[in-house]
Amino acid sequence: MRTGTLAALAWGSFAAAAAAADEVLYSSRFSKRGQLPDGNYNMSFFHVNDVHAHLDQYSRDGADCTDPGQACFGGYARIKTKVDELRGKYPDHLWLNAGDEFQGTLFYTFYGGDKIAETINRLRFDAMTLGNHEWDGGDDKLGRFLKKLAFPVVSCNVKSTNKDLNETIKNYHVFEKHDLAVIGATTETTPGIANVGRGTTFLDPIPEIQRAIYQIRNTTKVKRIVALTHLGYDVDQKLAEQTEGLSLIIGGHSHTLLGDMEKAKGKYPTIVKDKSGHEVFVVTSYRWGEYLGSIELTFDKNGKALSYHGAPIHMDNTTALDKDLEKNITAWRGPFEKFAAEVIGSTEMALDQTACQEDDCLLGQVVTDAMLEYRQNQTTGADGKKPDFAIINAGGIRATIGQGNITRGEVMTSFPFGNAVTQLKYSGSDVRKVLEGCVSRVNQFNQKKTSSWFQVSKNIVIEYDPTKDAGSRLANVTVGGRALDDNTEYNVVTVDFVAGGGDNLLKPVQEYVSLGSLDQVLVSFISNHSPLQNALEKRVVSSNGAMGNSGNGDSKSAASSMGSQAPPTLLLGLAMVAACAL
Repeated sequence: MRTGTLAALAWGSFAAAAAAADEVLYSSRFSKRGQLPDGNYNMSFFHVNDVHAHLDQYSRDGADCTDPGQACFGGYARIKTKVDELRGKYPDHLWLNAGDEFQGTLFYTFYGGDKIAETINRLRFDAMTLGNHEWDGGDDKLGRFLKKLAFPVVSCNVKSTNKDLNETIKNYHVFEKHDLAVIGATTETTPGIANVGRGTTFLDPIPEIQRAIYQIRNTTKVKRIVALTHLGYDVDQKLAEQTEGLSLIIGGHSHTLLGDMEKAKGKYPTIVKDKSGHEVFVVTSYRWGEYLGSIELTFDKNGKALSYHGAPIHMDNTTALDKDLEKNITAWRGPFEKFAAEVIGSTEMALDQTACQEDDCLLGQVVTDAMLEYRQNQTTGADGKKPDFAIINAGGIRATIGQGNITRGEVMTSFPFGNAVTQLKYSGSDVRKVLEGCVSRVNQFNQKKTSSWFQVSKNIVIEYDPTKDAGSRLANVTVGGRALDDNTEYNVVTVDFVAGGGDNLLKPVQEYVSLGSLDQVLVSFISNHSPLQNALEKRVVSSNGAMGNSGNGDSKSAASSMGSQAPPTLLLGLAMVAACAL
């Protein structure tokens, strides 16, 4: 058993008198019962987050796992097997869901929330909080989904006049058996990245959680309090630091991998001291159900967490699928599989999505090139509306498409939001402010943080210096091989979500014309250019200050040497998995 800095005090005289082997026996002996001999309380928590409609298992790159002999991950049938096993071993437990069940595969695209509700009811969660993607279909659809759930839904910072939402979403839920309360919270950025109705608002989650803690203390005898959040790993740590009264935060939203495995972003749990100096254990379990979080805590008489034991469990082929649930999930595929299996083209290289939120990525360049070409084929230079470049939010690019044949289902799964392509007109000075905001991650029109990185098409190269202060990072921009001119009007292709202010990337517009659907634009692009022969280009360049002037004129820069003009061969691509903004 690993412990926090308070553990020695908690176990005190026992630890001093016992050998290491005895400590293992002690923790093993009492892990099956809540109340310990010294008055402390032992309890287990199993958790998952950001499953994004991955009801079925999938392969390494996120595609359907069609070969039982290959490495397969996740899937609620596999998770059910493991959770049922853990429930038998640790009867004092809670099984919690940190949100974003919606959006990501054809199980959501085709069925909406119906099969998701049926599945997670069979998993018998004890409680769930809501992710931003739960609002992708709007308030009414979410309300109907929540009415189908057989367990409590908690989110203390969501306030709504929608009847179904108001009746189903609670600030917190008290589990009397364990004298423990679970408070929920959802990222306050949701209105900017989902389809939230006018009657629903999102308050700052940190003071709302502290308010809920005080209410629990003043109206119940509960001292053990846990937060179940969809805020992101960084915000969860701030939540721990800026409140007092929590012992455990189980989070989601940022798709953060915690643990001892390769590429982990932090420890599982991450231990943070709260305002009173007490330790708070922060955990999350990556995304898509690839890992099942599992942590066992010992609470003292005052509800403070003293020690822990646990780690994420990898949901790979070593855990069998629950046969009954997998039979149902396989049957649900029938109505959409024939349509989804249609091969619409191929790619000679994998269209990578994994770097899209941090850097240029091949899938991002392919989709923006497709958007640009679509509008170029619809307009001519004579009417002054020919597009100059395309831009899209990285959060709308959901997964990698592997090398080889590309199916219609992969396109729909990679870009599942039903977004439409649109074209906007901006002055050069406004384009400059837009791009400054993108590279600074602070929108220069409203001074609020952006919630996604971005990808751009051919015909534009952006150079920036990340060492400079936000608002002063843009160093050079060339459009069509010429320096960006503040006094020229530019036609920018994007999607309706971004045009309306989504992810806070652009200066939003109130009126725009929705053109072709993004998935169909991509299908046509792939069909026309297969086999795709892609190579990643330098389009958004981090250059540590050794760059050209960002002002007007024809200043030369790295952009010219990288070839900002369209290359002879169109560089294309696509993707394959699910959702928008984390």
